[in-house]
Amino acid sequence: MNNFFSPAEICENMVNGCNNKAKLPISKMLVLGIFAGVFIGFGAYGFTVITSGAGTGFEATFAKYIGAGVFPVGLMLVVICGAELFTGNNLMTLSLFKKEITVGAMLRNWGVVWMANLIGSVLLAWLMSQSGLYGEAMTAKAIGIAEAKCAIPLMPVIIRAIFCNMLVCLAVWMQSGAKDIIGKIFAIWFPIMLFVLSGFEHSVANMFFIPMGIFCGADVTWAQAFLNNILPVTLGNIIGGAVIIPACYHFTYAKKSAA
Repeated sequence: MNNFFSPAEICENMVNGCNNKAKLPISKMLVLGIFAGVFIGFGAYGFTVITSGAGTGFEATFAKYIGAGVFPVGLMLVVICGAELFTGNNLMTLSLFKKEITVGAMLRNWGVVWMANLIGSVLLAWLMSQSGLYGEAMTAKAIGIAEAKCAIPLMPVIIRAIFCNMLVCLAVWMQSGAKDIIGKIFAIWFPIMLFVLSGFEHSVANMFFIPMGIFCGADVTWAQAFLNNILPVTLGNIIGGAVIIPACYHFTYAKKSAA
C-alpha cells in the first residue's frame, strides 16, 4: 500500500480542500488568516536571526542556505496546524475551473485572508520591534532587507513573485500527496527552502520583512512598502499560484478529455 497519493488523487484532494475553504465563515478566515501571517513571520524572523551575523562571500551564502532551511517552518505551521494563507489559497482556482465554487466565493476568501495575513504579519513585526531581540546586527539586517525589497524594479519583482508562488503552491500540492506528518514536512521543506535561497518574492513574508524594517528605522514609507513591493508581489504570486500551476494540473488531471 502506497503511503502517498497519485497526482490525480492529489488534484481531487486539493479541489475538495479548496471547496471547504470557500465555505469558511469570515470570522474563521480572519482568525486563521492572522495565524498564518504570524506563522510566516516566525519563519522570516528565524531567517533574519541566522543571516544577520554573516559577513560576505561564502559565509554569507552559507548563512543564507541555513536561513532558507529554517524559513519553511512557517508553511509547516500553516499546513499542519491549520491556518489560511493567501498564497496557498491561490490554488482555489482549481475549484473555480471545475465550476465547484463561484468567483465571488473565491475572491471573498482571497480578500479576507490577504487582509488577515497582513494584520498578523504587521502585528508580529511590531511586537518583535518592542521585544528587545533586535540588537545592532539584527536591526541592520532588517533595515537592509526592507530597503532592498522596495528597490527592486517592477518587472523583476513580478517575475520573482511568479516563481515564488509556483514553488509555494507546488509545496502545498506535494504535501497533500503525503499520508503522514514526516512526508508533509519534507514535501514543504525543499520547495520553500529553494524559493528563499533563490531570492524570490513572497507577498505574505514581505508583509513581515518590510514593516519590520520600517519599525527598525528603514528609509521606506508605508506607501513604498505597498506600491513598490507588496502589491506587485501579490499580483505575481497570483499569476504563479492561481494561473500557471492550477491551469496545468486542471488540464492534465481534472479536466475530462473529449471522447
